Amino acid sequence: MSEARVVVRGGIEGARPHDLVAEEIPVAMVYNGVSHAVMMASPCDLADFALGFSLSEGILQRPDQLFSIEIKPGEDGIEVDMHIAGDCYARLREQRRNMAGRTGCGLCGTESLAHVVRTIDQIIPQPPPEDKAVQEALNNLKKHQPVQLQTGATHGAAWCDMEGKVVLAREDVGRHNALDKLIGARLREYGNQAFIEGFALISSRASFEMVQKSASVGISTLVAVSAPTALAIREASKSGMNLIGFARPGRHVIYTLGDTTPQENSL
Repeated sequence: MSEARVVVRGGIEGARPHDLVAEEIPVAMVYNGVSHAVMMASPCDLADFALGFSLSEGILQRPDQLFSIEIKPGEDGIEVDMHIAGDCYARLREQRRNMAGRTGCGLCGTESLAHVVRTIDQIIPQPPPEDKAVQEALNNLKKHQPVQLQTGATHGAAWCDMEGKVVLAREDVGRHNALDKLIGARLREYGNQAFIEGFALISSRASFEMVQKSASVGISTLVAVSAPTALAIREASKSGMNLIGFARPGRHVIYTLGDTTPQENSL
C-alpha cells in the first residue's frame, strides 16, 4: 500500500489529507527465460500467484512441474522467473499465446477464439454447502481482506470449510489474480488434497474464467458475491460444479447443483 495526498469535499470535518491506496504494478510471467504474460497485479503473494496462474491457465498440469521461482523486482515492474518441465514449455511455445492482462480481463492478447473457452475440466460433484455455511463465510470474508478494508480497491478469494469458516484468503486488485493466488497457496500447502472438502468464495462476479480456473483444480463449489454470466452458468453445469451467486446477507442464489439445474434458485 501507499499513501496519496487527497482533498476531501464534503463528508466528515477534519478528514485526513492522506489516503491509503492499493499498489498495482506490471507482473511478468516468465517461463524458462521467455515472457508469456504481463498481468497488472498487487505485488504480494507472487509465488502463490505464479503457481496458481500456471495451473489454472493449463500451462502446468501438476505443481511438481514447476521446478523453481525467482521474483525479480525492477524499475518497470516485477518479473516472476519460473523454470518449468520441458514438455510443459514445449506445449506453451506451441500455443504462442502472449497476452498483456489487465485487472478486469485475463484474455487480452489471446490469439484465437479457440484459446478463449477451453474445454472445461470435469470435477467430481460434491454436495453444496448448507445455506448457513455460505452466510457464515460471507459474514467473515471482510475480516480476511485487510487491504480492501484500508483501501477499498482489492478483490478477495477465500477457501472455506463446509461450516463456513474462512481458512485461507488472498487479495489482489484483479479478481482473477486473487483466485490464482488462492489456488497457488492451497496447492503449495496441501497438494492434491487442497480442494477435497469446502468451497471457494470470491468477492466479485462469477465470470466464465473464474469457473474455468476453479474447475481446472477441482473446486466443486464456487460462491460469488455478485452475479454469474450465462456462459459461466453453462460452463459450471458442464463441469459438474455447484455455482452460487449474489451471495448477500440473508440471501444467495443457486444457479447449478452438480450436473443438475436447481428447482428453486433463490434462498
